[in-house]
Amino acid sequence: MQKLNTSHPDVWELQPKVFRDARGFFMETYNQQNFCELGIPDIFVQDNHSRSSKGTLRGLHYQLRHTQAKLCRVIEGEALDVAVDVRVGSPNFGKWTSVVLSAERQNQIYIPKGFAHGFAALSDSVQFLYKCSDFYDPTSEHGIIWNDPDLAISWGVVSPLVSEKDAKYSTLAAMPPEYLPQYSKK
Repeated sequence: MQKLNTSHPDVWELQPKVFRDARGFFMETYNQQNFCELGIPDIFVQDNHSRSSKGTLRGLHYQLRHTQAKLCRVIEGEALDVAVDVRVGSPNFGKWTSVVLSAERQNQIYIPKGFAHGFAALSDSVQFLYKCSDFYDPTSEHGIIWNDPDLAISWGVVSPLVSEKDAKYSTLAAMPPEYLPQYSKK
């Protein structure tokens, strides 16, 4: 597994070693020991899988009491994956980064706890898989509006299809600090 830097020092793109031959391919997408050696100590406890049509935008979601690190990849199509640092006190608070995940490249993104996360489907169909380091708790779920003008995220989608819930989130600036995760130095 190769760890590649993004524009945020705590978020990484990962490129697994892919073994190809006439039968197809094989790759290891997660190995706890190898990930620890890369500096990713999280233990993942839940896997999620979604399918989205082109132009769908999901996010920006985060959990407060049950913060989740995420390991994301695409097995069909291509998606722009976005992580926003929403940790109060972080030197990178309000900064975002993105990685285009694709089934063809077979790359992944690691997003640590305390980040809002979302993605936009760039191809006709996207199957998106992600591991979480804590269980989903609907009472802990929060979000930031996807088109927050202060964040100015370049989603690569002109008129995205957004859920009713996601369309009602507030901007990061309007979010009371007690509804945001706290930054702690490692």
